Amino acid sequence: MSNEDDAFPWTEAGDDLPAGIDTSIPVSARIWNYWLGGKDFYPVDKEAGDQFAQLFPGVFDLARATRYYIARVVRYLGGEAGIRQFLDIGTGLPSHDNTHEIAQRVAPRSRVVYVDNDPLVLAHARALLTSNVEGTTDYIDADLNHPDALLSIARQKLDFSQPVAIMLMGILGHVGNPGERDDEVARSIVDKLKAALPSGGYLALYEATDADPAQNEATRLYNESGAEPYHLRRREQIARFFDGLELVEPGLTPIQDWHPDHSPFGNGTEVPAMGGVARKA
Repeated sequence: MSNEDDAFPWTEAGDDLPAGIDTSIPVSARIWNYWLGGKDFYPVDKEAGDQFAQLFPGVFDLARATRYYIARVVRYLGGEAGIRQFLDIGTGLPSHDNTHEIAQRVAPRSRVVYVDNDPLVLAHARALLTSNVEGTTDYIDADLNHPDALLSIARQKLDFSQPVAIMLMGILGHVGNPGERDDEVARSIVDKLKAALPSGGYLALYEATDADPAQNEATRLYNESGAEPYHLRRREQIARFFDGLELVEPGLTPIQDWHPDHSPFGNGTEVPAMGGVARKA
């Protein structure tokens, strides 16, 4: 694993950091950066991350496994699937091998639009996310809870008359509550995104599952900390997000088993998260 401390110095984004960032409440994007071995977090985020890891030490493996999963998904979409437009919603803080880096490595003319609404994420994005001369990379401030507004901006950046891949990597845990009204809120949002996909477009996602008791307890306590809640889902609830689409083989599967390769977490390391990629006919 590369040293992200060297890759992302605070000074490059420091002058652009917005005032009023609340450093008294842990934020998932910053906690995730800590679990990945980065440096873009505050003491409150490290404290929350360590408390979570005390109950579920496997969270460090989970964080790294998700990065390798995303990389394999983007390589597949840009390669075998021939996708040249990506809408990465809830991207979080920049890391190594971001979506645009992988996509443009496969197909230099790929166009990637990132979506987030965290002020720290937006500041880092402006400072750190760059594109090659052939492709384009953009970043929009939008909230997944308002998909119509999000899509309206995205249509100004991407050509939805041509295939687009919409990526929801770990973000749906912050949307709705799977225990309320048959997960109606999250399903309705994903349905709007699927409706916007053109023929030949793809939906790619992963979500943490409720299959590990230690993770369940750590998540319960995290949700009581004052941070934005994250809700774990059952496998069948994640599967329903793909309704109406054609799942790519091997279907919905533990993320470490989706098109495994020779990366450190390509296979073998089991983590409580399910993912898949599906095509719109």
